[in-house]
This record gives sequence, structure tokens and C-alpha cells, in this order.
Amino acid sequence: MKKQTAGRDALGEFAPKFAQLNDDVLFGEVWSREEQLSARDRSLITVTALMAQGLTDTSFQHHLMAAKQNGITRSEIAEILTHAAFYAGWPKAWAAFRMAKEIWAEDAGDEKQAHQNRMVFPIGDPNDGFAQYFTGQSYLAPLSTSQMGIFNVTFEPGCRNNWHIHQADKGGGQILVCVAGRGYYQEWGKEPQELHPGDIVNIAPGVKHWHGAAPDSWFSHLAVEVPGENGHSEWCEPVTEEDYKKLR
Repeated sequence: MKKQTAGRDALGEFAPKFAQLNDDVLFGEVWSREEQLSARDRSLITVTALMAQGLTDTSFQHHLMAAKQNGITRSEIAEILTHAAFYAGWPKAWAAFRMAKEIWAEDAGDEKQAHQNRMVFPIGDPNDGFAQYFTGQSYLAPLSTSQMGIFNVTFEPGCRNNWHIHQADKGGGQILVCVAGRGYYQEWGKEPQELHPGDIVNIAPGVKHWHGAAPDSWFSHLAVEVPGENGHSEWCEPVTEEDYKKLR
């Protein structure tokens, strides 16, 4: 960790002992003990503790900036403050959010790039051709259109497709190969299944289902079209907000 001098810079002459304890002990020793807790973990704890006290001054701003530098993402800080609000107080969360929103403002596009960096397949272009069947923004990258169709489908956080059915007179269906992020798959009448990279979902023809991203994560899967006769997708109603929110 970079050597801390904030205490000596601000209070070195007025309170030299406090400055020394701040720079050498708190930041020089406690924050440097990464064999016990990572800097990211310490940032999470510190931000939550300061918010709980209602301290949203320059020190809170400093620790939010440090949390960002220590790897806490825009969606993660939003979830951390939302969770803490139920225990620390709603007005304190509002004050914390105002400051956090400014610090992570430029990161709206960074998370998309970070998701791209986690996989070898391209995110592709906005999935405008099927936008009417999706809630939220999705992206499509055709990987193979000969022999069989293979497409990389990417969902922004909270995005999912409508309930739908893959129909065919013979054969058909679809295989999902999860490649990055966290998402969900659900068949009609069954509980949702959480998806992670490496998971594979076999979808038989005639089965009503939906799939998409978790509320707080980007998600990508390869959609493999199983060859069949007269294959097509029958699109149905959207997944309701009420049902989707239960995933949290």
C-alpha cells in the first residue's frame, strides 16, 4: 500500500502523535495486514461503519475513493449501501448514495468492459432485432451461422427475455453454455436455476422458459440452436417485475 502522509500533512505540527498513529499505525500497519483481510474487505467494512454513523464528510469520500481503487465496483457499492440501509438507517444511505454516485459516475460503461474482459467471445451489438422480446438491454454476437447457429447473448444487469418456447416438428430445442457473469434460467412451473460460467442448460422443444441476467450482474451465454424441422421460437408474456424481484 502507498505510504500514507495525510495525518502529517494536515495535523503534523498541531497533533504530531495523532498524525503518527494515523499514518504509521492505522494505515501503515492495520490496513497493510492483507494476510488477515484484503484491502477490498477492509474498504467494505470501513465504508459500512462510517455510513452507519452518518459520517459522510471528506473522510467518507476518501474511503469511497479507496474502495473503488481496491476493486469494489459500481453495482457492488450500490448493493452494499442498499443492504446496510436496513440496519444503519435510510436517511444515512441516501446521504452515502449521493457521494458514491459521483465517485462511480464514470464507471457505467466500465462494467461492460470488465465483463467483456472475462470472456473470449465478443459482446456484440445491441440486440435490436429482438428488443421487443426482452426487458432491458441485450447484445448479440453471431459466432456461427453455418451447420448450426451459435450466438453469444449478453444481458446487462436486470435484463431477461420473455417467456418463450422453441417449437419444431422434429428435433429442435436449444442449448445454453454459460460463459461469463451470473444469470438465471427458469422453466414454467419450476423454481429458477442460478447460472454461472461453465453451466450448461439443455432446453427441449415445447418447454416454456426464460433466461437472463441476475439483478446485479452482467451475464453471457452461448445460445446453440439444435437442428430441427420447421424450428421457430414462440414468444410469450414478459417475466413480471414481481416474480423477477424474488430472485434477490
